[in-house]
Amino acid sequence: MSGNATVPGADQARVTETITALRESGARWARRPVDERINVLLAWREQLETHRTDLVDALAKATGRLPISNMEVDSVLAGIDRCARWGRELIVGDQHRPNSNPDVALIQAPVPLGVVGAIAPWNFPLQLALIDAVPALIAGCTVVVKPSELTPDFVPVLQQTIAAVPELAEVLAIIEGGPKIGQQIVAEADAVCFTGSVDTGRAVAAAAAARFIPAFLELGGKDAAIVTAGADLDVASAGILWGSTANTGQSCMSLERVYVERPVADEFTDRLLSRAAKVTVAYDGPGTGDIGRFIDPRQADVVTAQIEDAVAKGAQVRTGGTVTEHNGAFFLPPTVLTHVDHSMRVLTEETFGPVIPVMAVDSADEAVELANATDYGLSAAVFGPREQALAIAGRLFAGGVSINDVCLTGMVPEGEKQAFKNSGLGPSRMGPESITRFLHKRVLLQRRQPRIQPWWYTEEA
Repeated sequence: MSGNATVPGADQARVTETITALRESGARWARRPVDERINVLLAWREQLETHRTDLVDALAKATGRLPISNMEVDSVLAGIDRCARWGRELIVGDQHRPNSNPDVALIQAPVPLGVVGAIAPWNFPLQLALIDAVPALIAGCTVVVKPSELTPDFVPVLQQTIAAVPELAEVLAIIEGGPKIGQQIVAEADAVCFTGSVDTGRAVAAAAAARFIPAFLELGGKDAAIVTAGADLDVASAGILWGSTANTGQSCMSLERVYVERPVADEFTDRLLSRAAKVTVAYDGPGTGDIGRFIDPRQADVVTAQIEDAVAKGAQVRTGGTVTEHNGAFFLPPTVLTHVDHSMRVLTEETFGPVIPVMAVDSADEAVELANATDYGLSAAVFGPREQALAIAGRLFAGGVSINDVCLTGMVPEGEKQAFKNSGLGPSRMGPESITRFLHKRVLLQRRQPRIQPWWYTEEA
């Protein structure tokens, strides 16, 4: 998102018209009781369920993977159910709270932020288009979503489900387009949610700050996994393989660095290689293998450059390592690298591909130091005896740490967390805070019995 980009007049008018309409309908939507808003969302859920097959097919076409497309739809449906439950518990008007002065009533009366602009990436195009929209709507906001222009296939189906619920269509809009559309949304919305790269996130944050509006950013990651000498190596190797290569590694919470205590490094690597050899690639289309193509072909160049840099500096490719083209798409099987160090870009820059650099370390302390030696802090994983792993996890500077498992922050969304360092900005998009972050906190302080207070100026003063 370039600060110098200009938006063509027709596109600017389209964004302005959409946001103006959402702002007009927003007051009515915010006044509706939360149960009514939830019922509208649940009616939409029924439409999403009805069109599930079409959504999955469209997502598979856009991304080249089938099982995860099913998981995306499941995630959206579960997210609506979950936010509906939280919304009923959290947003109950005129919440009276006890306080230090019993003569004063505190009445919590939050106000929705207004029109929320949600700008989504291409790696989980449906899930990440709606992960902020659903809680914002329940909070009483209206929402305009800009899906990624690289994965548009699902948008017509999504639009159909929205149109089938007229009350929702008044408060949720989808605008397709490229970065300039996103820039215009940031220029006009009352709050912005952005999921994507750190560089673009910085530009979004700067533009939002200039307007004094909230910006909720979920950005890149360089997640580390630590394997201690006492870890169950079968569990560790299986979990790390999946956590590094699921969705072809195109996830912000993909494991992209593995630090293994030296006494078990060789055995861990052997088990990892054995498992990696059994992972199949979907060369013949979605559903024909375990991992699919690069969704954005340009990412294949990024990953290739990192592998080449690592090899030039002494890394060994133990399996995989070469991007190949099939029917115009680019693929990379699981790629395990050893003899790596932090002079290599593959250990310091986000990869976003199915690459697993394994580095032997002398101690858990060294592993923690290296895991924290990054500009990112999204999530991490630790494998080892329970108490030791828990202690190590407590030393990692990352928002969500899975212990003896991987990617749990995406599977157990009740856990509130924030991104550390350059991985993001703003309150948690997980847990009940995913809703309350879309509310201005307002309190009404009511003196129960009006009377002149002793500290006021008196007539005698």
